[in-house]
Amino acid sequence: MSFTEPDRDAVPGRSGEDTTTRPGSRRRSASRSPRTATATATSAAALRRGEHTAGRPRRDGRSAATVLRRWPSVLGLAAAVFLLTTGVNREAVAVTIGAATLCYLGAAATNKPWTGWAGILGSGLVVIISESAGLPWWAGIGIAAVALVLGGLIGGVPRLPLTAQTAALLGFGGLAVAGLFAAPRVGLAVAGTALAAHAVWDLIHYRRDRVVPRSLAEFCILLDVPLGLGAVISAIIGW
Repeated sequence: MSFTEPDRDAVPGRSGEDTTTRPGSRRRSASRSPRTATATATSAAALRRGEHTAGRPRRDGRSAATVLRRWPSVLGLAAAVFLLTTGVNREAVAVTIGAATLCYLGAAATNKPWTGWAGILGSGLVVIISESAGLPWWAGIGIAAVALVLGGLIGGVPRLPLTAQTAALLGFGGLAVAGLFAAPRVGLAVAGTALAAHAVWDLIHYRRDRVVPRSLAEFCILLDVPLGLGAVISAIIGW
């Protein structure tokens, strides 16, 4: 009878027959799980409450970006406040309407939206040159408008925008000029109403983003509404 010697090189637990898991290792693994879950839940709750300071600069950055995007509104409102505080009158309100409508017409006549912004300077020069030549400022606006319409027709720009802006200049500008020949308070109320109503025209162009840049339409809205309503209130209370 023979006996087989056991294999001395065999390592307990590594053979296919020893598959039993040590009880101690299972307990240690189980003991780590609740701590991990608790830490994860705490972090998630902190994120929801916004307690992580890393998120605060991002919120401040978004606020600053929003203010920068609204620069046309700030500029338009500042211009309205300046005109109101320095003494609103029907002449200033009427000039504002004439300049605004000429800017829109210039953009349509050139078929280049950016010329709307350039038209602010251009319309100011037209007013100055007209008065220097002994003409009423509104006569100079009218002459410039005729030149723009003829240039647009010769240049073959789209007819619909050109026609619409010409009609707007005649309508809003006509009301503003009519106010100059009325009694002072009545003329101020008429000019203020025309300017406030022009904000609707601005809003249409802002929503459609056509003819003039959206930034210019936004600027005009924040200029037309406060200045126009301020002029009407001033005419009513006699301020």
